Amino acid sequence: MVKIATENACASLVPALKKAGLQANEKQIEAALKSDYRIATFKDNRTPLTVDIILLDDKFEKKAGTILGLPTFFQKPEDLILAKLRMIEATIPQERALKDKDDIRAILTFTALNLDDVKRQAKKNDTSSILEALLADKTRKGRKRS
Repeated sequence: MVKIATENACASLVPALKKAGLQANEKQIEAALKSDYRIATFKDNRTPLTVDIILLDDKFEKKAGTILGLPTFFQKPEDLILAKLRMIEATIPQERALKDKDDIRAILTFTALNLDDVKRQAKKNDTSSILEALLADKTRKGRKRS
């Protein structure tokens, strides 16, 4: 997630993404800013992987932490689910959204969160049908294991 402070943020964001080894241009960022989803996908120059970046106007909540001794920041699980729901909705073809769906299922299974708040926000974002399908799928899989 990247907070976009000004309209001409592309001018500083593109060089930073290129320095990180991503194929980026201003057109990609401008298109994402104009869309309802505000998600841009950039290909890594060194691997077959891509990076999805969500462009935000507002500051987002994060918690400081470490992974393998390296300092990093963590997003609230509720916000991550909501962002991934928007990404799933925007992804074409839908098969490409399987990883995001798996991520949401894992968060729902292994993380304490305010599910009522997620449902409320998903309804506002018009992504509640995706969330409900993932919750129903999680419930079905849980019953099979019992």
